[in-house]
Amino acid sequence: MRNKRVRRAAVALLLAPVVALVLLAVLTPLPAELRTDHRFDASVQVLDRHGKLLAEVRAEDGARARWVPLDQVGHDVQQALLAAEDARFRSHPGIDPIAIVRAAGQNLVHARIVSGASTLTQQLGRNLVPRPRTLPGKFREMAIALRIEASLSKDEILEAYLNLVHFGPTLRGVESASRFYFDKPTNALSLAEAATLAAMPKGPTLYDPRRNPDRLRTRRDYVLDRMVEEGWATTQDAERARREPLTVHAQPTGWGAPHLTRGLMDGSIHPEIGPLVNRASVLQTTLDSALQREVQFTARTLVTSLRDKQVSTASVIVLENQTGHVLAWVGAHDFFDQSSEGQNDGVLALRQPGSTLKPFVYATAMEDLGWTAATALPDVELHLPGAQGTYTPVNYDGTLHGPVRLREALANSYNVPAVYAASMVGPDRVIERLHALGFRSFDRGPDHYGAAIALGDGEVRLIDLANAYATLARGGSHRPVRALIGAKDGRGTEVAMPASEARQVISEPVARVLTDILSDRPARLAAFGPSSALELPFAAAAKTGTSKGFRDNLAVGYTPRVTVAVWVGNFDGSPMKGVSGVTGAGPLFHAVMQAVHRQLGSKEDAFGEPDDRFERATVCALSGELPGPACPHRREELFVRGTSPERTCAMHQQKEVDVRNGLLAGPGCPPEQKKVAVFESFDARYQAWARASRRPLIPGEWSPNCPGTGDTSLGTGKLTIRYPYPGAVFLEDPSMPDTMQGLVVRIDAPPSVRRITIFVDGRAVATIGPPFER
Repeated sequence: MRNKRVRRAAVALLLAPVVALVLLAVLTPLPAELRTDHRFDASVQVLDRHGKLLAEVRAEDGARARWVPLDQVGHDVQQALLAAEDARFRSHPGIDPIAIVRAAGQNLVHARIVSGASTLTQQLGRNLVPRPRTLPGKFREMAIALRIEASLSKDEILEAYLNLVHFGPTLRGVESASRFYFDKPTNALSLAEAATLAAMPKGPTLYDPRRNPDRLRTRRDYVLDRMVEEGWATTQDAERARREPLTVHAQPTGWGAPHLTRGLMDGSIHPEIGPLVNRASVLQTTLDSALQREVQFTARTLVTSLRDKQVSTASVIVLENQTGHVLAWVGAHDFFDQSSEGQNDGVLALRQPGSTLKPFVYATAMEDLGWTAATALPDVELHLPGAQGTYTPVNYDGTLHGPVRLREALANSYNVPAVYAASMVGPDRVIERLHALGFRSFDRGPDHYGAAIALGDGEVRLIDLANAYATLARGGSHRPVRALIGAKDGRGTEVAMPASEARQVISEPVARVLTDILSDRPARLAAFGPSSALELPFAAAAKTGTSKGFRDNLAVGYTPRVTVAVWVGNFDGSPMKGVSGVTGAGPLFHAVMQAVHRQLGSKEDAFGEPDDRFERATVCALSGELPGPACPHRREELFVRGTSPERTCAMHQQKEVDVRNGLLAGPGCPPEQKKVAVFESFDARYQAWARASRRPLIPGEWSPNCPGTGDTSLGTGKLTIRYPYPGAVFLEDPSMPDTMQGLVVRIDAPPSVRRITIFVDGRAVATIGPPFER
């Protein structure tokens, strides 16, 4: 009886720890990382459109980590790991009694710890729930292992281990380690490479191949021996693997598009899909990595060449027109250059656009006012009332050109006609059009900007400017810019991307005519010359812009396939040294366009001939109307069908003149003393310009040499005081001498007038002649 009680007590003593362990396992929660609702803390791989790594943003714990399903892990890797860590993994319940007995015996014989008994499941639990190296800690580790085995299948446990255990100091998961050390996925590893990876979890730092290659090689060979023992590799295969040199590449984290990567991660790019980015482990961008590298290098080279012009940085964005995809994004020439504030992103920064908004002003006028590419616009002195007083725009070259066709005005970027256009259509309509094109930075009322909005009085982002020009390239169809084409969450599941819709914001015919103007090389010769940076060996529409005080340089344009926008300047707002859009941003625009053409090829080298919605007509080069017999210069112009001019030019007239003095020949002049000459005739708004420019105006008198002419005067006509304006008030500056203060007077008069006397308060103060300015 007593022996029976002893046996029972002994059994109870032996079973007590087992029962306690089972109870503890039941009460132990499953580690959070193994629950199905847990978000895997992955690093984020930012890929280009072809799947190449651009950048890797590390996980919250600073590790490179990516989740890969078990069926995508190489078979050799799985078997090598089990051979090294837990050969009986498939047969034990999370605790391996055989391994415990074996380890205890070995440790007892050697009087020290020479072998452990932790199963792969225990190692996984220990990684997720660290424990003290004590007997109670070991007991808890075993309970967690039992809990894991009761909750997950063997494949799920192995998959978790392969993805959660460290294979290097900052490498979590076997796939990250494989790509970091060998630059390929696990299913492409050789047997030697698989054994090398399997050797690392034993001591990620101890077996770091960069620090301890010999130690790692020894451990690798041990893993190969174990695989042979388990029948998972032949002796011959293992021997070949041992002879394979231990070669690792230690790939650095990519950082090929730092501004784009940061913008995607912080939500400044695509804020509407911020939640998607927050749960993604893979972001496949629209970038082309080869093009990105070349554009980055080109920007760096250009900035270096302009250092003496006080240029410190440059930004570039390249868009694919059809899709709105970003092909290259250079926020600054050097992200790591602190002296130029390189971590600022010029693609997203607000900068003054200069003249680059002019096409959209003219688009509005063409739609609202029925203007065409041949409409004659006044490039003469213009004075507009504004909130800050009278606004008087001037052209970049300081000269006025009289009547200019819209094509000339836009192609040569004349300021005065653009401001005139904005004043005629109304700043409110211009702002509406800019909003429709995606410019959200114009957030104040039309009175704040006034007609000066045509010259860039406001601020825009380069990305929005590029997309507005891409809209022209698409025939007036606007679609959002896209920098992402795909994403996967932390466990590799595809994440749905929001759809993007196109909408028509400029009529297609108007957009086509504007493209024809912006790509017209002869039309811009007057301002840019024959060899400017805008000239390319293929068809391209282009426009430049320079802000006030040379603080911003822009060049933007497009081919049928892509749009390129460039900004050059200084992030601190300091002025450059006399650098215009064509000399600063222009060369970079030219080089990037060439790079795109070279890298991507060109599906279309030209914009193609307009279809039957358009017609071509010959017009007078000066008036833009149908040429009359006196018109000396004619141009072929593109019109939307039904909008070509119907009136004949009245600016050119043929008159008979006396060859002896150039005055009009009366009926009494002998035929041999007469000749027919071509003259120009302008309305009052062009008179001052015409006289100052010495245009061939119709003589104001009959020749006195012709018998029977009588009074040679052609009449007085109407005088118009152009300046000062009615009601204008002027104040004397007491700090300046009277000799340095005065008023400019400008008067328009018909050709017959030769002298004008100016009266002030009934007293004659001056008599002036053409061009009637004093």
